[in-house]
Amino acid sequence: MPLASRLNPQQRRAAEHPPGDGPLLVIAGAGSGKTMTLASRLAWLVQQGADPQRVLLLTFSRRAAAEMARRAGRLLHEALRLPARTAPPTLPWCGTFHGVAARLLREEAPRLGLAGGFTVIDRADAQDLMALARQSLGLAESERRFPLAPTCLAIHSRAANTGRPLHELLLASHPWCLEHESELQRLFAAFTQAKLQQQSLDFDDLLLGWWHVMRTPALAARIGARFDHVLVDEVQDINQLQADLLHALAGQGCRLTAVGDDAQAIYGFRGADVRHVLSFPQRFTPPACVVTLERNYRSTPQVLQASNAVIARAAERFTKTLWTERAAGLLPRLITVQDEAAQARGVADAVLAQREAGLALKRQAVLFRAAQHSAALELELVRRGVPFVKFGGLRFLEAAHVKDVLAVLRWADNPRSRLAALRSARLVPGMGPASVRRLLDHEGPLAEYKPPAAAATPWHALRSLLEQLRGPEARWPEDLARVVAWYQPHLERLHDDARVRLADLAQLTQIAAGHASRERFVTELTLDPPEASSMEAGPPQRDEDYLVLSTIHSAKGQEWNAVHVLDVVDGCIPADLAAGSAAEIEEERRLLYVAMTRARDELSLWVPQRFHLTQQRALGGRHVYALRSRFVDESMLAHFELVQPTAPEPGPDGVVDAGPVLLDLAAALRGTLP
Repeated sequence: MPLASRLNPQQRRAAEHPPGDGPLLVIAGAGSGKTMTLASRLAWLVQQGADPQRVLLLTFSRRAAAEMARRAGRLLHEALRLPARTAPPTLPWCGTFHGVAARLLREEAPRLGLAGGFTVIDRADAQDLMALARQSLGLAESERRFPLAPTCLAIHSRAANTGRPLHELLLASHPWCLEHESELQRLFAAFTQAKLQQQSLDFDDLLLGWWHVMRTPALAARIGARFDHVLVDEVQDINQLQADLLHALAGQGCRLTAVGDDAQAIYGFRGADVRHVLSFPQRFTPPACVVTLERNYRSTPQVLQASNAVIARAAERFTKTLWTERAAGLLPRLITVQDEAAQARGVADAVLAQREAGLALKRQAVLFRAAQHSAALELELVRRGVPFVKFGGLRFLEAAHVKDVLAVLRWADNPRSRLAALRSARLVPGMGPASVRRLLDHEGPLAEYKPPAAAATPWHALRSLLEQLRGPEARWPEDLARVVAWYQPHLERLHDDARVRLADLAQLTQIAAGHASRERFVTELTLDPPEASSMEAGPPQRDEDYLVLSTIHSAKGQEWNAVHVLDVVDGCIPADLAAGSAAEIEEERRLLYVAMTRARDELSLWVPQRFHLTQQRALGGRHVYALRSRFVDESMLAHFELVQPTAPEPGPDGVVDAGPVLLDLAAALRGTLP
């Protein structure tokens, strides 16, 4: 097999695992060639006779699915010795959990009491719908503080994805909401009923719907009969629903391959649970075969040694030690600075020095636990004129103009969607709140609705657009061009930066051309949106280069030559809010490990000694002291080059602040005190 020569022995063992030997779990360490291994596994199965039409490949992003299909196709082209211009076999069932669920539910809709044209709503729309249900039940006027719609949606989503009883979940993560348990039950029932009335499903409903299908023997047999092999990427990130779906598919005779890394399980806030991957082998009889990939192709030995030391303290894990054949490099740096301002100056100095030495800004990254942790650095970069793009903030579909255009498409597909109708109608000049409410309550044809006189002409334009989109002349992707043409004058009326926002809509039009239908486009874009809008990314992309700022969660799966990790102190990593349980602390340890393993050549961990309280820096310097993260203890310091702050300058009164000195003493004693 030509591709076998590109695989190391462990990768080849995983790629060529005989399907008849039972399920396979591949524990793929950071930078160990996970994507190549899974693509090779897929290609090998097809070469052995598997039908690509009957292979289900599940990932957590559409981009990952597309990359996997591309790599597998290239390998198949080579392995099957196809002529140069012959296309490799296609993989029609390659997508995200939610995307595959939406597709299956549309096909099974008649048997489930759903309309085939149901709408998939994103989290923002689900939050709006939760707010409407909250108001309709009078919970917003409660004498006692009732959780706001975002909190209610978070509780509802976590209950759905973890399968935990509401009382148990509230006790563990929202104890202050326990007194509202019965009201929350009523609210969740009303929220579900509202979605059903509007034939709208949110992300959680897609998985729940698929889960219910797999619990019905006849329907489960229909789904299982579609597939011979199921391959799952990033299995450490699955929640209870997804774990149950995988085992249900295996129970229908599908041959299961799962790839992931327990050391990179960092999505507990989404309902993921590392125990699903840790217990994976034992859920089968006989237990699933486990292959561990430990050779790293990304980082220097020094970066790996420090990273291995951090994760070695994990309470539960698959034992592995990453190693590499790369030449020795620099020790990672553990840099102690006086405060956040000194950290910002130090990072900016280091980044610019690397740039002058020939390392482009794009090949450097600054990572942080939470989006607000980069505030001081952003100000410093702006002051110095260093362009940057930040990931972990506003997403493409959260931009108002993109949501407006998609709302019109959703309303055209699903006339019962009150959310889509509400957003679309609000764009019509002259349509006030009372007119919009009257429209939402209108049950006849739109032609019979009488708008206010001031809105007659623009309402007629919207109604005509909807009739075209729903009529026999509708064509995709020309439909989107019609909506954008209708929307452009409203965009120019509502937004001062209309030109920049039009660039987003041009991008939207390009994306549309790659989708077979309007329905697939709206659904898949909702499930897996682009990362950022042009409003964020415009200035850096017009520059020659830009620095990457990213939350650690958004950086997963990426790599850079030089990486700086901010605020490696207790209270940030681990975060204060994550210190409620041993499981949360362990996830924070894995988060630091993920950040460290993004670095190819150079890694710097920054440790500010004190944090100034908000707006107090100029009012006497009120601050709190911080200790180096507990995840980098004294025994690990040999893996780092230690960089200490310069001696503190005397204050206006000639007195030196002894705080940093005391902090150094406390850090030195920390490992020796009982």
